[in-house]
Amino acid sequence: MNILAIGAHPDDVEVGCAGTLIKYAQGGHHVFLLITTKGEMGGEDKIRCEEQMKAADIIGAEDVFWGGFKDTELSDKGNDVIHMVERYIKEIQPHFIFVNFSYDSHQDHRALNRSVLSAARYVKNVMFYEVPTTDNFTPNVFVDIGSVLDKKLEALKAHASQVMKTNIEGLSILDIARSSAHFRGVQGRVPLAEGFVTERLFVNID
Repeated sequence: MNILAIGAHPDDVEVGCAGTLIKYAQGGHHVFLLITTKGEMGGEDKIRCEEQMKAADIIGAEDVFWGGFKDTELSDKGNDVIHMVERYIKEIQPHFIFVNFSYDSHQDHRALNRSVLSAARYVKNVMFYEVPTTDNFTPNVFVDIGSVLDKKLEALKAHASQVMKTNIEGLSILDIARSSAHFRGVQGRVPLAEGFVTERLFVNID
């Protein structure tokens, strides 16, 4: 299968669904990343792009695409983001799309979610992931990441400039990822998991 993970900023995908993407890649599926901004409001854009490429290699992604939009200025008011995502959907033909959840205190995450919903209207499987700024997230699908949590943390470490930028004193993004994996694991009845909210999940019964 072709898997497309979309993030508003470098490291969104790693936080939200890296474990799931790693398992897809290990299973021989084709993983692609689309990052819509370079995250320049959170650090030097060149560094953040280099970090994203390192993380993508750890995940096992086949390619990383860049949307070219300005950090903190994503908008769903026009069609620019929608058309950009549509181009990559046409090129990649994804079986699954993962993207930021709609309820979020960061405007880029909200705008990207709404734009992807329009662009992916004919994609059978569309899943939303969580990041630390996500609100009101109640997952209804869980993926066991017990075998790949260490590799997910390695991918997060690749974003070295962002690891301690959690705005929570003494708490790194690695700490948050571990805590989230335990919590979602309990909800999913396994030790460690990633949780997702589904827009659509197509179940094929042969």
